[in-house]
Amino acid sequence: MIELENVAYSYGGGELLSDISLKLSPGSFHFLTGPSGAGKTTFLKLCYGALLPTAGHVRLFNRDVRLMTRDDVALSRRRVGVVHQDCQFLDHLPLADNVALPLTVSGRSKLDEAADLRELLSWVGLKNRADALPPQLSGGERQRAALARAVIMSPDVVLADEPTGNIDWEMSQRLLQLLVELNKMGKTIMVATHDMNLIRAAKTQVQARVLRIANRRLHLAGADL
Repeated sequence: MIELENVAYSYGGGELLSDISLKLSPGSFHFLTGPSGAGKTTFLKLCYGALLPTAGHVRLFNRDVRLMTRDDVALSRRRVGVVHQDCQFLDHLPLADNVALPLTVSGRSKLDEAADLRELLSWVGLKNRADALPPQLSGGERQRAALARAVIMSPDVVLADEPTGNIDWEMSQRLLQLLVELNKMGKTIMVATHDMNLIRAAKTQVQARVLRIANRRLHLAGADL
């Protein structure tokens, strides 16, 4: 699905990531750890084609990103849902319209939108907040809305960058449960996090690999949880 082969990435004259190889198999669950500034966000961006490697190869669904046109990358990105660390919304639009933006951009019909949206908002526990504006949402509500927006196109892969960084433990557990449910539906999941307690809490729910970025390289931090 997503494969990195001997990938390196340089920024500002220095190498941030070096000689990284990884294959995200269908239905797998990975946690990505490492200290702040180690390159976790950069790694995720390489995984969905937002950045090009300075060396090595990144393949999205068996196609080399370097050989893909911008339109090709955009189409492949529809198969990858991304939950950004700092989730951005359009403050003048209600939550439901913000979550539905990927559907709107892709040209899906309003009838399809309405059906998918109702089901999705109910799944993340936001059905009663559909008309709320983003500034009226709590941190946990924003993160669940960000997850809903990331998966509304039914992607094959979900990449989440520190999705629990700004919410309390109870809400972190709720978000983790949603990600586990997605994985059990066959989605490939990768969660970048510095919260080792979150990873430990996952061990009773899902088999996962724990990867760690250290000294510019990717290491296996543990066997199956």
